[in-house]
Amino acid sequence: MSTPLPPHDHPPVIRVMPMPADANVHGDVFGGWIMSQVDIAGSVPASRRAGGRVATVAVNAFTFKQPVFVGDLVSFYASIIRTGRTSITVAVEVYAQRQGLDAEAIKVTEATLTYVATDESRRSRPLPPL
Repeated sequence: MSTPLPPHDHPPVIRVMPMPADANVHGDVFGGWIMSQVDIAGSVPASRRAGGRVATVAVNAFTFKQPVFVGDLVSFYASIIRTGRTSITVAVEVYAQRQGLDAEAIKVTEATLTYVATDESRRSRPLPPL
């Protein structure tokens, strides 16, 4: 089922097209490849909010809704949903535009990850004030 791209107030943090090396022999993209891209996408707003280095401390939820295929244009939208003293929780939504690259897209994955701000020694540190 196709749906329009979501009405986000920001562009995707990552947009990428998976290649044959990212997939099995049938052209289905590996879940691990998608998970790594989700982690990268989630780290973008987390790093901005932390004002520097962050580390992934938890994958709170991860749902694969539809397959991703070689040649899909995959967009990753990430937004902060919660902050703590040192932590930042980010929601990531992933949409794929099939090879035709029409305006319709399919929501293929959604995830929630938690990052912690770290210092140069990779120890947790408080988030800077807004």
